Amino acid sequence: MSHQLSLHLPRAGFELKLDLQWPERGITVLFGASGSGKTTLLRCVAGLERAQGRVQIGDEIWQDDQRGIFMPTWQRRLGYVFQEASLFEHLDVMGNLRFGLQRLGQRHDVSPEVIDLLGIGHLLQRRVQQLSGGERQRVAIARALATQPRVLLLDEPLSAIDHARRQDILPWLERLRDELRIPMLYVTHSADEVARLADHLVVLANGQLQAQGAATDLLSRIDHPVVQGHEVAALIEGVVALCEPNWHLSRVDFAGGSLWVRDDGLSTGQKVRLRVLARDVSVATQAPQNTSIQNQLEGVIDAIVQDEHPSQSLIRIRLNATYLIARLTNKAIHQLALQQGMAVWAQVKSVALVQ
Repeated sequence: MSHQLSLHLPRAGFELKLDLQWPERGITVLFGASGSGKTTLLRCVAGLERAQGRVQIGDEIWQDDQRGIFMPTWQRRLGYVFQEASLFEHLDVMGNLRFGLQRLGQRHDVSPEVIDLLGIGHLLQRRVQQLSGGERQRVAIARALATQPRVLLLDEPLSAIDHARRQDILPWLERLRDELRIPMLYVTHSADEVARLADHLVVLANGQLQAQGAATDLLSRIDHPVVQGHEVAALIEGVVALCEPNWHLSRVDFAGGSLWVRDDGLSTGQKVRLRVLARDVSVATQAPQNTSIQNQLEGVIDAIVQDEHPSQSLIRIRLNATYLIARLTNKAIHQLALQQGMAVWAQVKSVALVQ
């Protein structure tokens, strides 16, 4: 069963107005520029702001104005994680985790599964002041999950911590995505977080729905790219098929081919995500010979679209059921006589392993 939102809320800078369905599992990322309505949407789901419309989470109706239903925030089975961890300084970690349960009158204790999933078992007796930024945010997520919510809302939970701590916490969020059945609505404007975390992607602009769908599908669009500038990239999901420890490389197979990536401890059969930036893909009309580029894939040009700068265009290359995107100069496209439907070879200079 999917979750459904139908919201209308006039604001000073924009008008939030959208109808949206999102999957019952996984991470649905709300993506867009600052001021696009991402946090406002999240607050409406939580009942912190009163929009007109309907909010249904699974079989629970939290708001339906036509039927006179509006459930207050404290009655909605949700967990909310803000940009700042907002932990209680006078309590230790376990005290923070138990606080929400006591406030709601719930008698069960904090689930050991939640503590294990977020790797905070060794922190339970620590005071909040002794935690790093990443640890504080993991505790905040655990506190939100302790009440066994129907949905977890995360409002840019990594924006207040530095890059190094962000890289520390992303694997824990991936683990939650893969092992929990709780659906998550995740607000961000970071292309890296979209690539790492998103199962379903919702793109907002000025309070309006621009696009929604599977992250791999939306990120391969070039007619209206979700991500702009140097961040334009294809997202590929595959499986580690072969490891070559002598070269510290692994081969990832996917629908349409395979790519070699740096091996940082991968294991055969492991599911991974690859992010291939458009600037790292070149195109040849014949099979390349005597080249140092290891990743060469045969495909067909699916579309050519003018890029932001008049000197360049984006080319989408279809590899069976998978797509790559290349950014080429219009001069190169002209000299190679590239056109839609033409068979080409894509040379991938760099592949980022994002999971």
